[in-house]
Amino acid sequence: MTVMSDHVIERPSESMTAAIKVLLVDDHPLIRQAVRSILEKEEDICIVGEAGNGEQAIEMVGRLTPAVVMMDYNMPGMNGLEATTKIKEKYPAISVLMLTVLDDDQSIRGIMQAGASGYLVKSVFGQEVVQAVRAVAAGDMVLSPDIGRKLVSQASRYPFKSVKLDGGEKLSVRELEVLKLAASGMSNKEIAADLGINLRTVKGHFADIFTKLGVGSRTEAVTSGLRSGFLTIDDTR
Repeated sequence: MTVMSDHVIERPSESMTAAIKVLLVDDHPLIRQAVRSILEKEEDICIVGEAGNGEQAIEMVGRLTPAVVMMDYNMPGMNGLEATTKIKEKYPAISVLMLTVLDDDQSIRGIMQAGASGYLVKSVFGQEVVQAVRAVAAGDMVLSPDIGRKLVSQASRYPFKSVKLDGGEKLSVRELEVLKLAASGMSNKEIAADLGINLRTVKGHFADIFTKLGVGSRTEAVTSGLRSGFLTIDDTR
């Protein structure tokens, strides 16, 4: 695959269509290059484009339909939070993995509100990045350990998003089981094995949970569950 200029890349060939398609978004070309050099070594990951700001990212998402967008938090013009919010509103199935140096309380809340599926600090590189991309592509939640602890400790104090259920619906017993296992850190595959159901069924339960809670990601579902009382702090351990 040939990279062309700062934020344009050729579409993947037919042989690459089964790979996880990733769009890199960062205003620093050297950061994009560093992440790309890690991910390009993996046969199941395909870099389909690079963008230098939020506006470019939104345009390229519509054209290239990536499975995962690796999004820088702080960029000129439209920043990562705004871009993530717009992408999730228009393309809810696309997973956004935020990559940033920030781990303060306000930044964490903003990222959860925007619907990102994961949050990694830029000091994390190598196989951790590869594993994070694979995880969010599979529908799992990815948080750096320190960030995860902050998220849980704050969930009962800050309103992330309304948890009013559509049409008065309630989470079913099975949906609540799935959400509790997600809160404990289990992946979709682990949840399927634990409950004795297939992976497609787990994903279906998450789709229903997202709809009922009015959220767009596992991370936001867990935080909303904590705020609403569906989950307790013990469920996250």
